[in-house]
Amino acid sequence: METHEKGFFTEENSVEVVTGRNANAADPRLKQVMEVITRKLHEAVKEIEPTQEEWFQTIMFLTKTGHLCNEWRQEFILLSDVLGVSMLVDAINNRKPSGASESTVLGPFHVADAPEMPMGANICLDHKGEDMFIHGRILDTQGQPVADAVLDVWQANDEGFYDVQQKGIQPDFNLRGVFRTGADGRYWFRAVKPKFYLIPDDGTVGKLLGALGRHPYRPAHLHFILKADGFETLTTHIFDPDDPYINSDAVFGVKESLLAEFRRVDDAERARQLEFEGWFWEVEYDFVLARPEDVKA
Repeated sequence: METHEKGFFTEENSVEVVTGRNANAADPRLKQVMEVITRKLHEAVKEIEPTQEEWFQTIMFLTKTGHLCNEWRQEFILLSDVLGVSMLVDAINNRKPSGASESTVLGPFHVADAPEMPMGANICLDHKGEDMFIHGRILDTQGQPVADAVLDVWQANDEGFYDVQQKGIQPDFNLRGVFRTGADGRYWFRAVKPKFYLIPDDGTVGKLLGALGRHPYRPAHLHFILKADGFETLTTHIFDPDDPYINSDAVFGVKESLLAEFRRVDDAERARQLEFEGWFWEVEYDFVLARPEDVKA
């Protein structure tokens, strides 16, 4: 019998006995991960002291969560989201230097092949909702414009739905577009004001939120993926600070630096120039991209 196989399981030495069996793990990273997970899980069980019925309910919750997963739905990702784990993993893997724009989660509704559009285009193809003009600059951490930066943009409509959720109702690629900056690093496009929306709440995660007294809503936001040669890719949102759920995002995606002013504009001449019929919302927001050497520093 090898040394690591010796020792019988007791409540007091449970961690040492279980992690000791992993001594011959070929992958040192896997060994480290399992040691930490085992230690923390055993600590939680010892603190909570669940009944056997409670532990069975936990197993059944995870089982039902797995049964809900398919090529269109990933209930475990949703569970990770509402526990704040997705945002924590994102924060750890996307630490930014001072002055650079912060990241947030990608979300489940990105479409890889959205069409590239001329700067200033209107990404709202069905023209439903309150008109909105979004503009700003893409800069580096020294305040210089980033030329040829690619912005991949998408959002929910004024009812809180993405186009992929309403096939046959919204046009394909509605409220999606890809734009490329010029030498001045400026971007601008037209859209409609998004609305807060419900994350899937008809499964195990939704029931968990209900049991915890939590709502299943995300505040209104616009998604961005920004790419430029020589810079770290940025996946982020900008949020409406006046949204009723801005301080209680179900997936913890809001960061203070990502709040943008949504300003109502009553200017007939500007509306005419933008091909809007009346008042509109204006959002101005600058993004700051970091170079790999900035991140390492």
